[in-house]
Formats: sequence, structure tokens, C-alpha cells
Amino acid sequence: MKKVINVPEQVVEEMLQGVVAAHPQYVRRVEGFDVIVRAQAPVQGKVALVSGGGSGHEPSHGGFVGKGMLDGAVAGAVFTSPTPDQVYEAVKAVDGGKGVLLVIKNYTGDIMNFEMAAEMADAEGIKVEKVVVNDDVAVENSTWTTGRRGIAGTVFVHKIAGAKAETGASLEEVKAVADKVVANVRSMGMALAPCTVPAAGKPSFVLGEDEMEIGMGIHGEPGTHRETVKKADEIAAHLLDKILADITLSAGDEVAVLVNGLGATPLMELYIVNRKVAETLAAKGVKTAKTFVGNYMTSLEMAGFSITLLKLDAELKELLLAPADTPALVQF
Repeated sequence: MKKVINVPEQVVEEMLQGVVAAHPQYVRRVEGFDVIVRAQAPVQGKVALVSGGGSGHEPSHGGFVGKGMLDGAVAGAVFTSPTPDQVYEAVKAVDGGKGVLLVIKNYTGDIMNFEMAAEMADAEGIKVEKVVVNDDVAVENSTWTTGRRGIAGTVFVHKIAGAKAETGASLEEVKAVADKVVANVRSMGMALAPCTVPAAGKPSFVLGEDEMEIGMGIHGEPGTHRETVKKADEIAAHLLDKILADITLSAGDEVAVLVNGLGATPLMELYIVNRKVAETLAAKGVKTAKTFVGNYMTSLEMAGFSITLLKLDAELKELLLAPADTPALVQF
């Protein structure tokens, strides 16, 4: 195993120390917990958003803590759900009096632990709602889920619900727009090469030199099938076909696009994929309001990418385009 780490058992702790050292104007640590929150938290009179999950998906989730997105992010061990007490501490740290929305990716451990934290917060008089993201069209059930997995489409939930919260909306209104995003976002990914969890010390799966896995999950869960590596346009077309078969888009509709790298895929290759996505949508008369290309929800050093489409209406478009200022979205 070749990694730029000190000891596997300390990767999350040392990463969080590094995040806070790099971005003190954005985030601070909740002392004693694997939680970072907005430097100004709690923001009074605003609904707060908390997300999180296993580490290894950076810049998700801590990279999206800041104005217009998340108020707090909880970091579990690598590819492992954070504990209920960690989530609870995040909720307490960010509650500004209008309640807290928990953004949960659809993994069994995440749902169980975030729901336990919500019950703990409720007992303390903190109003909590939740939204479960299940945007992955690849498989219906997987190693760690009942129902579809939550993957890169979660970033759109963070962005749009976060923008809604900044308007002073109520907890019910923020939850409603987050639910609308979940209903209209679809994703699918693929992998060319595995990643290695530091504590395991060996790759999480094995692919042949000429193999790729279609529908791979962000923790290395199996996808739909393996096949010989194809050209970028063929891979993108296959993933898009699956997504478009699962969401109704007509000529004149508008979407947001996310071409998300899984950690080891060069931007050159992601832009080549986006070329095909843009060409396909244009041929169908579907308008693209905004495109995001880069690493937004990774899988350590996994080689591969995912495509996400979000069908927009006027409200979602306005909130998507609203300003946000977080470590992962810093503009030089």
C-alpha cells in the first residue's frame, strides 16, 4: 500500500486537523468529535444543514461547509458511518433556533445512526427533519442499502437546500425543496481501478487490466456488470441511457449536470466525458443551465467517474445558481 499518511488509525483525525488549519475562515472543529461546522455556527434565525458519512469521499462532506451550503459535516471512519453521538454533537453545534435538516445518503448504517441522533436532539428540544438521497440508478439494492444508493447527487441537495436555508425559509420549506431535488436527481457511475482503505491495506476489489465495472458504488460495492474497457463516448452514452430511462426529460426542459471524478481520473478525461453528455442532451433539445466537472464526491483514489443529472424548475434553478462560499468552492 502506497499512501501519503502517517498511521492508518489517525487518517481522519489528522485530515480534520489539516482542514481546519487550511480554512479557519470557513470552519472550526467541535472539540473532541470528528465534526466540523461553520466558523460562525450557530447562525441564529437560519435553518441549519448537517451532512456526513464515512471519510474518503473528500471534498464531501466537509468541503461544502460554508455560506449557502452546509452548516456542519460529520466524518466517520473511512467508508464507515459516523456514530450517533458524533451526529448529535453536530446538530447541537449548528442549531440556531429554527431547526436542523439532516442530509443522509441511503446507506443502512447512515440512516440508523442519523435517525438515532435526531431522536437524541428531539429529546433536547431541537427540531430535526431529514432527507434521504437515493440518486444511483445502477442497482435497486446493494451491499449496504435497501433501495438505491445515495451518491454524487447528494451535492445538489447540499447546494439547493443550503441556498433555501439562507433565504430565511422554515425547516419545513427547506426539507420540501430538498425532497424535490431527491425526486429529480439521478446518477450512475463506473470504475476502472479500485481504491485501498488505509486500515485494510489492500485494494477493495480487483479488475483486470482491460476491465471496467459499470454501476460501481462509491464504497466499491458491485455494480451491474463488468466488461472490456470501452471508449469514453461509449461509456458516457451507456450511463446516460440508464439515467435518461429513469427520469422524464423532454425538449425544452432544463438540467444541471455533474461529471464527478472518483479520485484518480484526470480532469482531461472528465471533460471528454462531459463533451459527450453535452452533445447528447443538446441533440434531445434539453438545455443545460450549469455544468460541474471535477472531484465532488470521491472514493479515495478510485479511478472512474459518475454522471448526475438534475431536472430543474424555476425554483431549483434559482437556488442552484445562488452564491455559495465553502472551502471546496473557493474561487481564486
